[in-house]
Amino acid sequence: MQRRQFPLAIGAAVTALVSWAQSAPSFAQGPSTGISEGIDYLSLDKRVPTESAKGKIEVIEFFWYSCPHCNAFEPRFESWMKNVSKDVEVKRVPVKFRDDFEPQQRMYYVLEALGKVESHHALVFRAIHTERLNLSGAEALANWADKNGIPKAKFMELYNSFAVVTKAKRAAQLQDAFKVQGVPALGINGRFYTDGSLAGSMDKALQVTEFLLSEIRKGR
Repeated sequence: MQRRQFPLAIGAAVTALVSWAQSAPSFAQGPSTGISEGIDYLSLDKRVPTESAKGKIEVIEFFWYSCPHCNAFEPRFESWMKNVSKDVEVKRVPVKFRDDFEPQQRMYYVLEALGKVESHHALVFRAIHTERLNLSGAEALANWADKNGIPKAKFMELYNSFAVVTKAKRAAQLQDAFKVQGVPALGINGRFYTDGSLAGSMDKALQVTEFLLSEIRKGR
């Protein structure tokens, strides 16, 4: 589903359909990889500065808590993260395609500030997609947090904090820099973009990511 076609319902399906011209250097592909630029991934026409430590390769997952495809991909991505090479730094970035996405953006950064992404990230997905809770606004998110071990007052303090608001704005800037049209999607080292629509599936998108990581390590 294209970004402009997102229905107002929070549980609407979101997929990635992206196209733009590429002028950055490309990697050679051969029959052995079955991975092609412009088909399975795109090179950004303008590189995005990364925030990873020296010697690390940055991989960003763009997601939205209310996206059913992100919910389905989460266990697979979590498993991939746990087994990724030590030279890879993985980050999650919540998207904001409309203003009503921002509460869930901030939710993620509240969890990050509290060191509770590992314990609560999957719980938010479950609350929305399995328990069918409407967590589209700050009050609903704060009430859910309170029931899940995060005092409501503490949640709201962080939710409205300068640090969390700034991170949410930065997330939107990264989303635009990578020209993300749908989620889930992956950005690799500020240079490349792939998603399930391009690669054919998110499993293949992870294979594409591994290919690009290998090429980056070779200095290409």
